[in-house]
Amino acid sequence: MKPDIKKLLAGLLVLMSFTAGAQQCRLKLVDKINNEPIAYANVLVTSLDGKKVSGYVSDIDGNVIFEIDDKSTLDITYIGFQDISDTISPGEKKKIFLESISYNVNEVVVTGQYVASRQDKSIYKIKVLNSKEINQRAATNIKEMLSTELNIRISHDNALGSSLKMQGLGGEHIKFLIDGVPVIGREAGNIDLEQLNLQNIDHIEVINGPMSVVYGSNALAGVINIITKEPDRLLFTSNVDAYYESVGVYNLNAGVSSSVKKHSFSLNAGRNFFDGYGKSEAGRWQQWIPKQQYTADLTYKYKWKSGFIKPAITYFDQELRDKGDLLPPYYETAFDKYYYTKRLVYRSDMHIEFSPKSRLNGTLAYSTYDKIKNTFLNNLSVLEKAIVPGQQDTTRFDNMMLRADISHGAAESNFSFVAGLDLNNERGVGERIKDKEQSIGDYAAYFSLNYSPFSTVNVQPGVRFIYNTKFAAPLIYSLNVKWDVNESLIIRGSLATGFRAPSLKELYLQFVDINHDIHGNEELKAETSNNANLFVQFNSPSGKIYEWGLEMNAFYNNIKDNIQLIPQSGNTNLYTYVNVNRFITKGIEFNFNNRIYPNLMVKFGYTITGQDIENEGYSSTGTEFYNDFSTTFNYNWRKYDINFSAYYKYNGRYPQLVYTGVEDETALSWLDPYHTLDINVNKWFWKRCVNLQVGGKNLFNNTDIPISGGGTGGGIHSGGADSQAFSWGRTFFVRLQLRFNK
Repeated sequence: MKPDIKKLLAGLLVLMSFTAGAQQCRLKLVDKINNEPIAYANVLVTSLDGKKVSGYVSDIDGNVIFEIDDKSTLDITYIGFQDISDTISPGEKKKIFLESISYNVNEVVVTGQYVASRQDKSIYKIKVLNSKEINQRAATNIKEMLSTELNIRISHDNALGSSLKMQGLGGEHIKFLIDGVPVIGREAGNIDLEQLNLQNIDHIEVINGPMSVVYGSNALAGVINIITKEPDRLLFTSNVDAYYESVGVYNLNAGVSSSVKKHSFSLNAGRNFFDGYGKSEAGRWQQWIPKQQYTADLTYKYKWKSGFIKPAITYFDQELRDKGDLLPPYYETAFDKYYYTKRLVYRSDMHIEFSPKSRLNGTLAYSTYDKIKNTFLNNLSVLEKAIVPGQQDTTRFDNMMLRADISHGAAESNFSFVAGLDLNNERGVGERIKDKEQSIGDYAAYFSLNYSPFSTVNVQPGVRFIYNTKFAAPLIYSLNVKWDVNESLIIRGSLATGFRAPSLKELYLQFVDINHDIHGNEELKAETSNNANLFVQFNSPSGKIYEWGLEMNAFYNNIKDNIQLIPQSGNTNLYTYVNVNRFITKGIEFNFNNRIYPNLMVKFGYTITGQDIENEGYSSTGTEFYNDFSTTFNYNWRKYDINFSAYYKYNGRYPQLVYTGVEDETALSWLDPYHTLDINVNKWFWKRCVNLQVGGKNLFNNTDIPISGGGTGGGIHSGGADSQAFSWGRTFFVRLQLRFNK
């Protein structure tokens, strides 16, 4: 009897309909070094067509159990470990080994790259401060995050905020970016670091050395690029961060993000408040004036197979309250000043991949910065205040930026290149601006190529063509070389030129209040520079219980017609911008990293930096050197998920150029050496959803650092007649974080 083929096929179809469907999959996530389970890692499961997306978290034993009905991709992330991408089929069981990141050499970086690549593959030496380090540091803003980094000097001014120097250069020589968009709103050449908080930050990329070919003006000393979190990292995230500091700091930040198929968004908002510190005898004026900040950002991302578009809005609002002492004869009135800062950024990023090796990147951004000062006569007897005529001011700056580039090549390509446009136009409007309005345009095209004549050698020359609407600009060029001597030893070198046109504020702005009298100078010349860096890095083989690494960085910067804000000795409040004939910095930096996995990490660093000034009226005594030493100690008690961190830094005696009060004469003053120490301990609870952190900052109780020599006292960040303000002293803090991920 012949079988009925039709009935047999029908039976098979019925049987398949019962057996087909979702099947259970099991993952076991373990540490590659010690084979211990990885608890609370994030696992994203996506069908190959992208239509089904699910998120999971590994349990205390590193297990993840889920069901799928089609072959899917796996994306596994956990702080401190390399990201893993894999595939899995229905019913499959897998044991996946996660590899720990050693000294950040495997972090993915984007600053100055043709395509996002591992940090150790970048031709530039990029220091990465990841989200784990940001959390361990208990920092609330960029100032606190960078204050203990080697070869970085932090200073403070109550009205102008905090600023930094890097490799002996600072102010306008350091390019601050947020996701590649320049931060505008410099005062006295500096970005106020306390206005850049760390909410929703994925990591920070720091490049020491000139990046003028890629990023143009302000990048002579280096680039600091703040990278925010992508909204499509997980299906859903929410967080609340509450922070209290004993000096009177109260911060509260919250955020949420969600991803559904091709669409994702994130929303973050926060309020930071400081109550002021250091009252005068009359009880109203405070050396560290009260501050209130509101921040918000909204990001939307739409992605498809070959690219994405990501518009975003960022808002910042700050109020400083400078309360005056009571006035005689009845001591019932006072002059109170309010300083308002508002920053708004509209931006849109686009990425299109034409092929696995060819891509287009573009960023269009419009940034506004408003600085408002209001002065009131406050009558405390009747609780009324009135505007003081002629004591109000509003200054506005805006910047339009278009940056686009086409690149070809992959990380493993022997030949790759990038060609791009970088167009910037800045405008300033206000009573303190000459003729009430000024503008300056900087339009550039750049090109660089990367060639590997051997598998271990990369050579990357680059050029930048600049048209500036106010100053003649030379051709800028650079040459970077990277040699992977072996798996452990990497040598990088660079030669570069730079150009920086004076900013609108340096040319035309006057900033006058009770503590400052800063005048722009229309006669300023543009800066040009020559720069050289040599970086040598050695790491012991990774994947071991004990690892260590050594780094050496030698640098040389020679800036012609360097623009400096110089105080007049006869008047500690009066400043002006001048061109210094030559300003030279050079030095060498050493770092030692030591880790006993997985519990202990210790880092030591030492740098010596020299400054040499050639200027009319100044008899140079040769190069003046200063040194810094820093150490970081981090211990992780994995059994109880407790982390202890300590950060120590010695800041050596620091030279500063000042006017002596005699025409065309300059001299050196010295900022005394000082020590800083911060410690904290934190513990995670409830499947790493709750984190409690306590600690102390500035435990050596630094307040005002003495200044000596040079025939003058104080400075633009003056804390008195012969000192520089540093901090409000020793404080203690507590921090509570709530995080929920799906």
